[in-house]
Amino acid sequence: MAVPMAVMLGFGLWGLDRGGMWGDESVTFQVAQRTVPQIWRLLHDVDAVHGLYYLFMHAVLAVHPGEVVLRLPSVCAAAATAGLVAALGVRLAGPRVGLWAGLLYAITPMTGHYAQEGRSYALVAAGVAGATLLLLRAVEAATVLAWWPYGSVVALTCLLHELAVLVLCAHAATLALMRVPRSVWSGWGRAAGAVVLLMLPLVWVSQGQSGQVAWLVTPGWDRAERLLRHFSPGPVGVVFWASLLLMAVGLRTRRLAAVALPLLLVPPGMLMTVSQVRPLFHDRYVLYSLAGASLLVAAGAGRVVGVLGRLRFDGRRVRVGGRQVHALLGVTGVLALTAAFVHHLPVHRQDRSAAHRPDNLAVVSSLALRQMRPGDPVLFVPSVGRLAALAYPKGFRQVRDIALRESAPRSGTLWGREATPGDLRHRLASVDRVWVVAETYALDPRWSPSDPVERTKLAVLAEEFTVREEHTRDGVILRLHVRRTPADAPSVEEPSTGLATAGAATAELPGPRASRPPASRPPMSRPPT
Repeated sequence: MAVPMAVMLGFGLWGLDRGGMWGDESVTFQVAQRTVPQIWRLLHDVDAVHGLYYLFMHAVLAVHPGEVVLRLPSVCAAAATAGLVAALGVRLAGPRVGLWAGLLYAITPMTGHYAQEGRSYALVAAGVAGATLLLLRAVEAATVLAWWPYGSVVALTCLLHELAVLVLCAHAATLALMRVPRSVWSGWGRAAGAVVLLMLPLVWVSQGQSGQVAWLVTPGWDRAERLLRHFSPGPVGVVFWASLLLMAVGLRTRRLAAVALPLLLVPPGMLMTVSQVRPLFHDRYVLYSLAGASLLVAAGAGRVVGVLGRLRFDGRRVRVGGRQVHALLGVTGVLALTAAFVHHLPVHRQDRSAAHRPDNLAVVSSLALRQMRPGDPVLFVPSVGRLAALAYPKGFRQVRDIALRESAPRSGTLWGREATPGDLRHRLASVDRVWVVAETYALDPRWSPSDPVERTKLAVLAEEFTVREEHTRDGVILRLHVRRTPADAPSVEEPSTGLATAGAATAELPGPRASRPPASRPPMSRPPT
């Protein structure tokens, strides 16, 4: 357990301070720094599913509010998960398989990605791995008291993110495959029932906040394939195909497969099935299933090594039971894992770049600090862009947020409450220049927001202002709009002006965000989940 934990801790700390938070991380950062009553008020309207995590991070960031501290709980959780996966492998298939399973989990790029993110998913994965280990202990103990730790850990994990409740279905499948007696089913049933009852209030509240995941789309076979690649220590090439082959071989280790296979297949399969009717699937919601893939690959490698160890060379049998052979096989496995990691080192390096995340809010603040003058009015299009000012206030400290009516903490919202359309028109009528902070999609003339305040922003800018300056960096667009003069009025032949004209030009800018189709919902256009 110690070796995989140390390796995962090292990978997690490597490049942890990447110099910028993205949208969802910034929500954790600014919400966790509110007072407990303010957090509680927020959860009544939005993000109830993350309530326990925000309260936990409130205590963490009280020590020191910073990007590294924001991500440290995820790093520690990922390290704990690697150790727990190793412990599961030891219990189910022996020390060698346990060591390899823990290391496989640690070097998988998907693990490293969420180990360095200030959200709850790495903690949920640790909770599920711990609950799975406690499930095995409860089955072996066959006592009523043994189910209390299991139920407590599952409940705590589900409170961190309610979709972790699907692990109960995976554990039910495990018990069925293990053919446990009725008494075990009875103990598990009471524990699972208590968890479900505890979760009902959270489920009821989060149903009223389902608009937060309205941006999700129905997953197809391509998403299933992508998830499978993400669950491999290498998403492409020989490492990926070797992992698939070893998974298939690992199924022959029946006791381990009874635990790993349901964990790998049941939560993603159920969530994808439900998402055909109501889209709820995202890879990060089932990060905890990755442990099943690591266990199966390690078990497959263990069986292959066992077969090789029984081959005859020069008429002599090499026995696996010998100490020297055990050491040689263990070292060979570690070297193979090292080679797999080195082969995909560019993937790990890329993931530790701030540019690899959906948004870099530090870039927005830095750009604003350089271009805006004290007292300048600024308009966020859409309002979720205000997260940049909340996460990195330095760049916006001396400017005036012209649309803001009530701050985010006071209003009990994620990014504040804005003025009404009429009031916003009145405010914009009093200025001759305004800076607009937006992503590319918001400036596309085909983007039609449902919020009347957002429509008012676009309409006033197009009717009364023209673009004087434009600055772009990493997909972030900062524009200075000045009030239109008679000379700026559009001709009859060319009625398209203002924001729409500038947006059409911006849509041709290079880069992944500029190429995003207008019908899609970019990360900054939705509430975090």
